[in-house]
Amino acid sequence: MTIVDSIGKFFSEYVQYLRVGVSDVIEIIIIAFLLYEIIIWFKKTRAWVLFKGIAVILIFILIAMLFNLNTIVWIASKALSVGVIALFIVFQPELRRALEQLGRRNFFASLFTTQESSQGIGNFTDKTLNDIVKACNEMSRFKTGALIVIEQKNDLDEYIRTGITMDAVVSSQLLINTFEKNTPLHDGAVIIRGDRIISATCYLPLSDNMELSKELGTRHRAAVGLSEASDAFIIIVSEETGAISVAVGGAIFRNLDSEGLRNKLTYIQKKGIDVKKFKFWKGKKKNEKNTAK
Repeated sequence: MTIVDSIGKFFSEYVQYLRVGVSDVIEIIIIAFLLYEIIIWFKKTRAWVLFKGIAVILIFILIAMLFNLNTIVWIASKALSVGVIALFIVFQPELRRALEQLGRRNFFASLFTTQESSQGIGNFTDKTLNDIVKACNEMSRFKTGALIVIEQKNDLDEYIRTGITMDAVVSSQLLINTFEKNTPLHDGAVIIRGDRIISATCYLPLSDNMELSKELGTRHRAAVGLSEASDAFIIIVSEETGAISVAVGGAIFRNLDSEGLRNKLTYIQKKGIDVKKFKFWKGKKKNEKNTAK
């Protein structure tokens, strides 16, 4: 039998299974839409980081199977029996928020929109940048404590909901007035999305990093904590010393001057920050001190 005959026989026997009907096309569209929504949800939450960690473990198990590492494969097989339940426990907050958003969402409108809810990287103007730098310098001069969060790729809605909605254009005067001592909104963090202040008095997760300097108070630990949980860029003004610091990628960079803060804001405005490869932030510059001790 020739190759041509073999190919012809294959198609004659299995072509019936290759026929695509209207129902198949509908199923493909629905599955593709669901997968797209799941991926977007993963990337907007901390679930994306957790998912990548799980992927690394699965790759490690696959390697163990290829090299017949029987002990590791046996342990992995036993762990997988409770792995599904563990995933539901780990992802419980994210799954709950996803179901809540699904219930509030206009499904048909979402099919025809291409704009993401998050403003994303680089969507704040030079005016916003200048106002943030001016406000931080003023608050530093008068030792007014401040905590300013600039949202990037990761959605910060779970922290926005803990505060008081503002939805106001960023201005230096508004930031200074917000953090003024003994005012209703001075406690907690301000979250900025694009050119707007979305919420104030927001609660942030505290870092449990034992290597952080004992000099750092709750405001700095909250900034580091959020930077560990997301790709947000957080500016801190110390109430005790007036020093300006920034937190990103789980690290804190202290004692920045006006030029150092402006350089960092300009960098994230143009390029954003890859929290795993923020080479721009590493090393000591003449206008900053990188420390976690």
